[in-house]
Amino acid sequence: MIKYKIYIKAFIFILCIAGLFSFANHRNATRKIKKIEIEFEQGDNLYITTEAVNKMLIQSSGNIRNQTKENLFLRVLEQRVTDNEMIENAEVYVTIDGVLKTRVLQRKPIARIAVNGASYYLDRQGKKMPLSKNYSARVPIVNGVTSDEDLELVYEFIKKVLVNDFMKKQIIGITINSKQEFTLKTRMGNQLIEFGKLERVNAKIKKLIAFYQKVIKDKTLKKYSKINLEYNKQVVCTNK
Repeated sequence: MIKYKIYIKAFIFILCIAGLFSFANHRNATRKIKKIEIEFEQGDNLYITTEAVNKMLIQSSGNIRNQTKENLFLRVLEQRVTDNEMIENAEVYVTIDGVLKTRVLQRKPIARIAVNGASYYLDRQGKKMPLSKNYSARVPIVNGVTSDEDLELVYEFIKKVLVNDFMKKQIIGITINSKQEFTLKTRMGNQLIEFGKLERVNAKIKKLIAFYQKVIKDKTLKKYSKINLEYNKQVVCTNK
């Protein structure tokens, strides 16, 4: 008999919890949207505006304000925003106080590819990205790309070479030739660096840094027009 009473109490308790849960879910689903907030991750909204994201949301579901959560398809809203060429990822959700929040992660350019008078960005995932009307990224300009294979090699080059802080600050231009050899344009001194193929990367970077340390100390940097890193254990320079 005692066990029976315990089972009844447990059953009633479970029913109460289920009822409260159902009530909370219903209340949450019928909660009306009071306002929309858009948040950009990792800095300012450089390549796309808040107004543009807001427009995407409205185009997907009409006037969102005063709609209930159950009438909104959050996955559809997320996909609508993520489909934009400037956006890498988006998360859309409704807070308990009725705010529709959209967190946006923009795509990040790592190079600007110039081809036949036109340009596009290469982003950090190695994908093509259109230029933005709102902001011009300060990234190296790449010339000589004639195929997807060249583009993949440029992406590998940037990941291996421009991760070095010195190289990232110093290199403003990259050219790849038909032999898939790289020539770099520098910010300081305005020299051309003949880097060659994407091999012995660390050794070449160390040689270049050591060379700059010496010529800056000797104040002879402006004497040279080209710096060749292709030779083993030495840097070969061409005078202006």
